[in-house]
Amino acid sequence: MTVRTLLIGLLLASAAADAAADDAVAAARAYREAHGAKVLADFARFLAIPNVASDLPNIERNAAYIRDALIARGARMELWRQDGVPPLVYGELDAPGVELTVGVYMHYDGQPVVPAQWTHDPWSATLASSAIESGGTAIPFPAPGDAIDPEWRIYGRGSGDDKAPLAAILGALDALDAAGLRRTVNLKFFFEGEEEAGSAHLERYMTVHRDRLDVDLWLICDGPVHQSRRPQLVFGVRGYTGLEITIYGARRYLHSGHYGNWAPNPALLLASLLASMKDTAGKVTIDRFFDDTVMPGPAERAALDALPAVEDALRLELEIAPGATEGRGASLAERLLLPSLNIRGMVSAAVGDGARNVIPTEAVASLDIRLVKGNDPDRMLEAVEDHVRAEGFHVVRETPDAETRRTHPRIAKIVRGSGYPAARTPLDAPAAAIAVDAARRVAGDALILMPSLGGSLPLYLFNDLLGSPVVIVPIANHDDNQHAPDENLRLANLWYGIDLMAALFTSGPSRPDPPPGD
Repeated sequence: MTVRTLLIGLLLASAAADAAADDAVAAARAYREAHGAKVLADFARFLAIPNVASDLPNIERNAAYIRDALIARGARMELWRQDGVPPLVYGELDAPGVELTVGVYMHYDGQPVVPAQWTHDPWSATLASSAIESGGTAIPFPAPGDAIDPEWRIYGRGSGDDKAPLAAILGALDALDAAGLRRTVNLKFFFEGEEEAGSAHLERYMTVHRDRLDVDLWLICDGPVHQSRRPQLVFGVRGYTGLEITIYGARRYLHSGHYGNWAPNPALLLASLLASMKDTAGKVTIDRFFDDTVMPGPAERAALDALPAVEDALRLELEIAPGATEGRGASLAERLLLPSLNIRGMVSAAVGDGARNVIPTEAVASLDIRLVKGNDPDRMLEAVEDHVRAEGFHVVRETPDAETRRTHPRIAKIVRGSGYPAARTPLDAPAAAIAVDAARRVAGDALILMPSLGGSLPLYLFNDLLGSPVVIVPIANHDDNQHAPDENLRLANLWYGIDLMAALFTSGPSRPDPPPGD
């Protein structure tokens, strides 16, 4: 075959793929217009199954629901198991004559709930006329043929994070089938049941079944769309690690009148130590903290420059004063491309009605570190520990004994947490173009390309262990109360998800007859 013939074939294939994606989006929109009530009723049944990873009986019910729903749509499904942990739901859905294979990852577990903090039962899906915090009220689920307002919201744990992708996948498959359209990609489903619990067993699942997980591109279905409500594709996530620091004072509580100004106060020592880790602009001052950070390349920098400004709106929404954010005016997206050090909690004695006039015996802070590409979790923890030592503290791993307390004036017990590195796919990676082209079929010029999410997922395993590029395809609204009470999904976002999945599933090149040779 000549070069000219090959190019003609590629152009024809590209044109055919574009036409297929356009037809698929139209089919998805027609399907959800006609069958929106069924989509919502099915989603409500899924949300009614509690999905906390430690609740194994109900996690099994979730896995079975997913398996059976995809079997009904022609997929070959399996539940991969390890003793005492949630099953991995795996499946394959081939398209005859198609070479391109796309993997689809989502997690079906959710965060624990405190039902008393919810407006409605978190395990019974509630439909609301709009966001509850803005005055929305509960309304009945629609009957077949009823009009559906895209501003309605469905409430329940997992509605935004992360059961919504399954509803979108099922809706897209049904839409393509109803329209008689064929997929132009093979699909592999890879649904995890303990992401919110730390993905402790994900690497083993991947290692044991490595030969089943070869794909051309992984689509990671998680996270929210942009804060501007515009759709986005995301090409990376931060990594994660953390630690807990305990500072010690006297071995028993002391009267603050009798011993104040003389006995060491561990709460004050801890506050001073933590303050030494950042300057007034919010920059981490720990030596070597930024040494291995891989900064954005030209394509990522261009994507950052094209992002809509959301900072003023976010400050208004979050009630943060101008000048209070870190980074001296840097955008949120720019700050997400740097490693961060966060104090996620502090405890020492008591406050409010429980406060007493005492000098505490100890003070504890829990810190998380969000990592970016290039950062090694263990090396970052070493940098923090070295800083603590440089501030004059004797570092221990266990609660200090009497001799240690009498010998060292400043003691810090550091307990390290687990962690994993960041992952980032180049925006100009050839495989990523598949997702970009499909998403543009749905979102048009409104599509945002985001170099990295602020949150963390163990996506490094997909890059390092499986050797495949990764693109995150968020669906949920940015104000979905992820991990919090009254988690919700805006229906416009679910409709977008169905359209997007239909476009993605028809994004591969069709296989027209080869053009005649010259």
